Amino acid sequence: MGCPVAGDGRPGCGVTAADITTPIPGAPVANRRRLLTTARAVGLLVGLVIVVVVALVSVRIGSIGVSNRDAWNAIFNYHADSYNETVIRSLRLPRTVIAIGVGGGLAVAGAVMQAVTRNPLAGPDILGVSSGASFAIVTAIYALDLTAVSQYMWFGFAGATGAAALVYIVGSAGRGGATPIKLALAGVVISALLGSWTSALTLLDEDTLDQARFWFAGSVVGRPLSLFWTVAPFLIGGTLVCVFMGHQLNVLSMGEDAARALGMQTNRIRVISSILVVVITGAAVSVAGPIGFVGLATPHIVRSLVGPDYRWVLPYSVVIGAIFLTTADIIGRIVTRPGEIQVGIITAIVGAPFLVYLARKRTVAN
Repeated sequence: MGCPVAGDGRPGCGVTAADITTPIPGAPVANRRRLLTTARAVGLLVGLVIVVVVALVSVRIGSIGVSNRDAWNAIFNYHADSYNETVIRSLRLPRTVIAIGVGGGLAVAGAVMQAVTRNPLAGPDILGVSSGASFAIVTAIYALDLTAVSQYMWFGFAGATGAAALVYIVGSAGRGGATPIKLALAGVVISALLGSWTSALTLLDEDTLDQARFWFAGSVVGRPLSLFWTVAPFLIGGTLVCVFMGHQLNVLSMGEDAARALGMQTNRIRVISSILVVVITGAAVSVAGPIGFVGLATPHIVRSLVGPDYRWVLPYSVVIGAIFLTTADIIGRIVTRPGEIQVGIITAIVGAPFLVYLARKRTVAN
């Protein structure tokens, strides 16, 4: 016998209206996405706080210990007669700002290259950018007898741009145009050729080797803040543009056919992305030298935290890259105190085994 129905149309037998309410399709999925978005946003804010903390540690750590008060005064209420504040203002603050800017820029450049080439081992070096900058700077030191970073910095920028253009020309030859595989192979070949020429110049002239070897190691020491502001429009501007390309890179990472089926002009996006990578990396390398593993390892770290969505991978890469490189610089000051190890050496020591660890994790590999 069926359950009676009340006069007002409500079901009887103890059944409430909630028992017969039809669930809204997709409501649980929408709630999960909303929670995931909130968690990622909170995580990004936490990362920014960590950047500030790491920056404060960076201006305090060194051969001479300073207090938080000295650090605050050096930035906001500088007294030229204070030795500690002068050390912070002239030495530690510039290297901290450069480490944050270069680390964030290289990490974003690496993430963009991995999306464009669909190669998890891709980095800024895949376009020969670092090799081109090294080639141009060593050539300038050898031929023009330049000695200051401010003098040969623009040669590095020009060399990075020229090498990337050459890689694209070679990779575009033949059928199919500039495919990811052809670009990667062209980058390896051009980098090897430029690296051989660079090594030959340093072996031919001892003065060139003495001048260039400090730059080759990758360092943020001894760079005035004015040098960073010179390339900041390229470094910061290119990084910001990349951060807002997350949707395009998501589509591009689906594959050539799928992206074209969705109406995307893949070649145009690939060219724009490559130009941005060249601009960012050229600026970073010109100031700090060829620092490795930041652009290669940081995107893997980020994807293990937030997944493969480039709308979040790119801003997270800026934050994690800044933390990574600044922390590496701090470690370089501590391990051989009162001496220092160049930050490029620390990133190689720390980044290589960590990247192997990530590569062995099935979730990250997938």
